[in-house]
Amino acid sequence: MTARVPFPVVDEVSRHCLQEAEPETVHIEVHLPGPVDPPRLRKAFYEALRRHPRVLMREAPGRWYRRRYEWELTAGPDTEVVTFTGPGQDALRAARARALESAPALSMSPPVRLEAVEGVDGGTALVLTVNHTALDGPACLRVLATAAELYSGRDNSPAAPPVRSAQAVPPPAAPSNWARPARVAPGTPEHSPGNAVIVTELPLPGRPEGAGYTVNDQLMVATALTLAHWNREHGARPRPLRMTMPVDDRPRDATMPIGNGTRLVEVTLAPEELDVPLPQLLRRTAARTRALKAQPRPQLGHGAALLTAPVAPVVWRAAATRGLRRAAAPWTSTALLSNIGRIPYPLDFGEDTGRARAVWFSAPARMPRGLTVTTASTAGRLHLALRWSRSLLGQADGARLRDLFEHHLHSTEVTE
Repeated sequence: MTARVPFPVVDEVSRHCLQEAEPETVHIEVHLPGPVDPPRLRKAFYEALRRHPRVLMREAPGRWYRRRYEWELTAGPDTEVVTFTGPGQDALRAARARALESAPALSMSPPVRLEAVEGVDGGTALVLTVNHTALDGPACLRVLATAAELYSGRDNSPAAPPVRSAQAVPPPAAPSNWARPARVAPGTPEHSPGNAVIVTELPLPGRPEGAGYTVNDQLMVATALTLAHWNREHGARPRPLRMTMPVDDRPRDATMPIGNGTRLVEVTLAPEELDVPLPQLLRRTAARTRALKAQPRPQLGHGAALLTAPVAPVVWRAAATRGLRRAAAPWTSTALLSNIGRIPYPLDFGEDTGRARAVWFSAPARMPRGLTVTTASTAGRLHLALRWSRSLLGQADGARLRDLFEHHLHSTEVTE
């Protein structure tokens, strides 16, 4: 009999709220300096899937009155997972568009696909598309690291995580979460469904030795300043900026639990807080994020755990979840900032293909939030992806937000 696993809370809530217009995909893009051998890459990735069997799953069929969705674990893929695209002027752009516009089906195992685009800057771009109802970006990166090790025969174990000094600093009082947060002001929408993305490479921001804040805090402040700047330009009334921030406490080695493993916290900054001197704003943000990360909390909060309790047919709970989501739309956070941090794996594909020189992630950007900022660092560079809902912003708006973010991130390189 095929093994079945009930949907965890995050998976169920996502499954309830699926929309064809804005698919719940995670896009991961890895740039390698050399070419890949197609049969060898396919073999390595398929073996990596078997080494992480929790990826090999599909949604199990069930009757309308069932009380849970369930994942059905499979012995192997139901469909072709790895494809190859030849060189072309717009080949990478088209692969990105496919990653945003079409999610791997939940009815086919696994809910992930890998497209290798050849001839990108003389090398290869690996574009992974992940159905976020089933998996998150760090989990799929773990699978890709296993594939790199199988492909190259070289060790792709994760580097040791950075050591953070524990500072028992009480966090400053935060603005009330009952206040309606700012929305990203509309730009020039494209009036077409789905998401768009822009990626760029930036230098890592510097900070003074012994600073009481991290790069993540600099990214948070830069995001807040960018959105406040954008909203001022578009005449929006000042409101508290509330940023959703995923926190991932999982190990990065082969024991890493595969699935949706992050929990979400919300960092709120009042308009007047953005006017204080930057060193003070950075320290205040650092104290606030440290306190939020330290608090034990269910992945989506206590309310989601209650909504997904199997006390009624799952279709009834789905209707209730969608209704509550619509009602809570005005209190949805302003934007999502997901900082993957330093990529822990070398992603070394061997002598001919080489190590990853850039890794981008982008998370779904559904309305009413409509904007996600995702960052990762590789080879001493910061890789930024801005992803937005086309019903909120256009391509020129995305470029403007990128320029504002670069400016404000540079401004966080302050000295005391």
